[in-house]
Amino acid sequence: MKRTIAIVAGGDSSELPVSLRSAQGLYSFMDKERYDLYIVEMESHRWAVHLNDGNLTLIDRNDFSFTENGKKKHFDFAYITIHGTPGENGLLQGYFDMMGIPYSSCNVLVSAITFNKFSCNQYLKSFGVKIADSILLRKGQHISNDEVIKQIGLPCFVKPNAGGSSYGITKVKTKEEIQPAIEKATHESAEVIIEAFMKGMELTCGCYKTHKVQQVFPITEVVSHNEFFDTGAKYNGEVDEITPARISNNLADRISKLTSSIYDILGCNGIIRIDYIVTEGEVINLLEINTTPGMTATSFIPQQVRAAGLDIKDVLTNIIEDKFND
Repeated sequence: MKRTIAIVAGGDSSELPVSLRSAQGLYSFMDKERYDLYIVEMESHRWAVHLNDGNLTLIDRNDFSFTENGKKKHFDFAYITIHGTPGENGLLQGYFDMMGIPYSSCNVLVSAITFNKFSCNQYLKSFGVKIADSILLRKGQHISNDEVIKQIGLPCFVKPNAGGSSYGITKVKTKEEIQPAIEKATHESAEVIIEAFMKGMELTCGCYKTHKVQQVFPITEVVSHNEFFDTGAKYNGEVDEITPARISNNLADRISKLTSSIYDILGCNGIIRIDYIVTEGEVINLLEINTTPGMTATSFIPQQVRAAGLDIKDVLTNIIEDKFND
């Protein structure tokens, strides 16, 4: 009998449209001979499932079930592809844990840690991972322009602390831009990071592990046409994405080993993608960790899977079936 899979998309952040595109990507990738697939769209308290006849019906949140053709159906597995709250920060993972439904991504604790960029980076710093100097501002806190320049310098990045994408990020070059950038970031998150600029090559590396497979994907070099890898670069094609990256075998090996090590330090699950900046002297600096990375046909992970000579359908099947072999 086929397992019934929910591809869970949407969410309550600016990344909702991107999440829906990832859901369509996953739907196209997954093994339809093996699974009955349904896209579940979440937005606030409205949880709806796309039925096979093209209609929508609401999810019963008491047990994450739905009714189709007069018959109540339950999901065997949830593939989470929400790129923000509640699917990337642990809230939805907690719900599925209580419902007893296995899911694709990291658990509650790991999702919460990785979603909070400042906390995650500071935690990994204690394991020797190199990160940029940064300041955290919580809601209601204020910092002067002079203090930012004294502690962090210019240029710098101002970004939401809790977020799954590039919304709300500003590269600040002048003193006068600091406060407007902080205000912009607060529209995406109650906490804001002010982070030192690191000049170098941006690289990103995906990884997943199961009981039987440990796979670090080929590294992608990210060459933005803009000031940095902003929303225009990420979603409007204003970027060159080169897989495998044009780096030495030694550097590629070091990044792959670091990616695998971070996966294990945090206790990740499913596919993650880690973004780095490599500065002068081939110093590898962590930018952030994505635990529900984009999954459209042109996203980094599908690119890296293809470059590894693997079939994305097999990768997703490995992740799903691993949960039933615990």
